[in-house]
Amino acid sequence: MKSTFNLRQHFIPVQPAVKGVENNVSYREILPDTELQPFVYCYWELKSSQSLTTSFNYRVVPDGCIDIFFRLCEPDQSFVMGFSNQYTEYSLGHSFHYIGIRFLPTVFPRLFGIRADELSNRFETLENVVPDISSFIERHLTPDMCLLEIKNMLDSNFLHRLSHIAVDDRRVTEAIRIILANTGSVSITNDLKTGLSQRQMRRLFRFYVGSTPKMFSKVVRFQYILRETPSFQQSRKNKLFYDAGYYDQAHFINEFKTLFGLPPGRAFKRN
Repeated sequence: MKSTFNLRQHFIPVQPAVKGVENNVSYREILPDTELQPFVYCYWELKSSQSLTTSFNYRVVPDGCIDIFFRLCEPDQSFVMGFSNQYTEYSLGHSFHYIGIRFLPTVFPRLFGIRADELSNRFETLENVVPDISSFIERHLTPDMCLLEIKNMLDSNFLHRLSHIAVDDRRVTEAIRIILANTGSVSITNDLKTGLSQRQMRRLFRFYVGSTPKMFSKVVRFQYILRETPSFQQSRKNKLFYDAGYYDQAHFINEFKTLFGLPPGRAFKRN
């Protein structure tokens, strides 16, 4: 069953730009089939074009999504990464080719019947979570396939599953809509009027999103800052942190460092 709210039209989860070692690392995203786009944000590919002189460190920041990912040369070893409330860095070695599937918030639990909070702030072997998807990846995807061929294979599998996806909880969907409309700057007590108590809302958010409405709002606000990608000097001049609902510059910097791992000035310069 289709969602009553197309989250994609209101939410653009972004990751830091890849700075390749000797320009031999690339990252790209490709859209799924049109019918899947309200559910799957993108398929992504991160790869080295040749062996690097040093091991490549890849930074992943909170984006509110759940991802499946695997090395194309080892499709029998796939993983799922849940909602994160802080940045993570991975050392990928000197040569790599990763493929990923980024699900928009609430979709993974509805599609696979898995609580989102069971995956929060960690990654798990996909075989232990959704074994049939793990098996599909192992049996159908090979190292010689290009991203478009992989997309077509995955589209076919997920399109078949759409007929079984659980309907979205409209109260959670409305809360997400309010949070996104305000770029994460909301009062959980006063603004999220959906007919649920705060306790009920927290419980449902943990099930569908993987964290509380407050933490999801922080991630939405952080993602808004990333999309603006100002220089730190511009952000001070224009008071972007006030526009995003931060109390002051110190509040902005501290929260940003937790989510990105670097202060805003270094992060924006890096990207």
